[in-house]
Amino acid sequence: MPQLLLELFSEEIPARMQAGAARDLERMAREHLAAAGFLPEALKTFAGPRRLTLVVEGLPIAQADRKEELKGPRVGAPPQAMEGFLRKAGLTQDQLVERDRVWMAFIEKTGRATPEIIAEMVEAIVRGFPWPKSMTWGSGKLRWVRPLKSILCVFDREIVPFSIDGVVSGDSSEGHRFMRAGPGWGGQAFKARDFDDYAKGLADHFVVLDVEERKARILEGCKTLCFARNLELVEDQGLLDEVAGLAEWPSPVLGDMDPAFLDLPAEVIRTSMRTHQKYFAVRDPATGGLAPHFITIANIQAADGGKVIAEGNAKVLSSRLSDARFFWDEDVKVGFEAWLAKLDGVTFHAKLGTMAQRVERIVALAGEIAPLVGADVGKAKEAARLAKADLTSEMVGEFPELQGIMGGYYARAAGMDPEIADAIRDHYRPQGPGDAVPTAPVTVAVALADKLDTLVGFFAIDEKPTGSKDPFALRRAALGVIRTILEAKKKVNIRFLAVEHAKLLLGSDYLAVSGKINALMVFLEDRLSVLLRDEGNKHDVISAAFATIDTTAFFLDDLVARVEALDGFLKTDDGKTLMAGYKRASNILKAEEKKGWKAEGPRGLLDDASAPEVALSDALRMVEPALDAALAAEDFTAAMQELAGLRGPVDAFLDGVFVNSEVPAERDNRLKTLAAVRDAMGRVADFGLVAG
Repeated sequence: MPQLLLELFSEEIPARMQAGAARDLERMAREHLAAAGFLPEALKTFAGPRRLTLVVEGLPIAQADRKEELKGPRVGAPPQAMEGFLRKAGLTQDQLVERDRVWMAFIEKTGRATPEIIAEMVEAIVRGFPWPKSMTWGSGKLRWVRPLKSILCVFDREIVPFSIDGVVSGDSSEGHRFMRAGPGWGGQAFKARDFDDYAKGLADHFVVLDVEERKARILEGCKTLCFARNLELVEDQGLLDEVAGLAEWPSPVLGDMDPAFLDLPAEVIRTSMRTHQKYFAVRDPATGGLAPHFITIANIQAADGGKVIAEGNAKVLSSRLSDARFFWDEDVKVGFEAWLAKLDGVTFHAKLGTMAQRVERIVALAGEIAPLVGADVGKAKEAARLAKADLTSEMVGEFPELQGIMGGYYARAAGMDPEIADAIRDHYRPQGPGDAVPTAPVTVAVALADKLDTLVGFFAIDEKPTGSKDPFALRRAALGVIRTILEAKKKVNIRFLAVEHAKLLLGSDYLAVSGKINALMVFLEDRLSVLLRDEGNKHDVISAAFATIDTTAFFLDDLVARVEALDGFLKTDDGKTLMAGYKRASNILKAEEKKGWKAEGPRGLLDDASAPEVALSDALRMVEPALDAALAAEDFTAAMQELAGLRGPVDAFLDGVFVNSEVPAERDNRLKTLAAVRDAMGRVADFGLVAG
């Protein structure tokens, strides 16, 4: 079937926007084609420095004829309703059909030629494209990320004719801006009537269309250069993604830097390379340290092998690293106390005070947390006091991403305790799902204090995440708290810490504090649930385990232990059988409770109680104290094992006893027995939330 090829060619598209633009183009094209009744066999988009490309396979030559059925107002409806429906349908009342006292309109539409639909689709996409930032140019009103230069649009090897604000569609594209397939210099046009012609034309004119191919070309070229000089590439996926969006014909070039700069912290060198110059760093495999070289990604294949490019980039890098050395030298002279004084003038948030006030809160909280995680209280409080100081240093002012890291270096340079220096360096961690969690006790105390202050503070002023919006990265902070506590394997009552900390912000009004903290605990519970689901736990098992937590405390390890114990129990034969019995008992109780029955008064046994009743009653009397002991010891696996002892008696009771006896006393006692089973199981988990 025919193919559609579309290219929107413009000036340079920012690398950070390209992946999103490819997704938006695919989504918009699918939506427009679906609205026209088309279901393509395949649809693919590409994005690069100067072009967005769409290829659609398997479109028909024209739309099929369609018959639409519209439901109108009821017979006898007000005239205004009928008039509105007739306008919508484009019919007169005598053309309507009455069906079940409702007016129906049957409209036949002749299918349109596919090129006509494509022309309308492309214009709608171009005019409505959701660029994060766009611009107009010249005297026109068309908005695009950068000036739109041309549109290639062909269907079934024929040009789809249309014009958008003076940009006329055609079958021409343009190759590399500088490199040419023939004599001369500058971009060179070529024609294409299908994707094969188009892909070959780009390759012949020094353009790599597919971003994944550009990434592979960059990575392979970098590794080849390193191998030739006995070096190792410091791989950087984020940088690879970025530079693949900067060059149409990426060509790695190895350059040299002054070895004297290697005495700077490695993070400073790498950040200067990455942030300012988009260079890859390389290391010496013999030492594991950075080597005095770099790799830049040129957009041309230089005749001299990149020698001039490397020399020019080396000069620029030397200038950048000279600045970094100046920052380092000046920062070492100034020191922490001067930086701390500047924090009084740095606003953390209008409702949460200055950064200096935040530091005071973190110090107090770190002192509370330290004994809980086995950290020295004095060291934890001192590390917390110094942790934010480097925010006012020259180096962090130039490279904000080095906050904390530089504080750790400066602390060591000042001869501070290594535990304090490490805590300053690592207290922001983990900064993402793939980041390592701090494990040193002092660092754990400061990292938790930092993140809990953030969470409590923003919940206290009602700045909670909504939908996909999380401007203060509270989800990341919550996940950091959860991962850090679970990794530390310590008992930390987050609720108690949060309540006490909130009182510093909201005063001693417990009701006001409690409401804010309740919302925070629900938020943390939700984040833990997401983490557990990502690890393969079933959502219903998580919900069942979480439903029985103590609302006066919040221990993450307890929650995880409940989930693990419940999941393991439900996979056993005892668990599966008892679960079935629970559901039978629960259904009986729900039905009777709807009729008004309530479990009032003590449970007892009648003199003529049946053997299954006696057995289940005896089993409950044995299980209940053992269950108390297991739960008190927070041994949830043992609690599940105690519940397993109810499996046989519950089955025998449900199979051998008529619960809804005509004798009121028997019926009441038997229902109380089932309620006791439900209550005992409910102390460990809400089995009613388990699916199946």
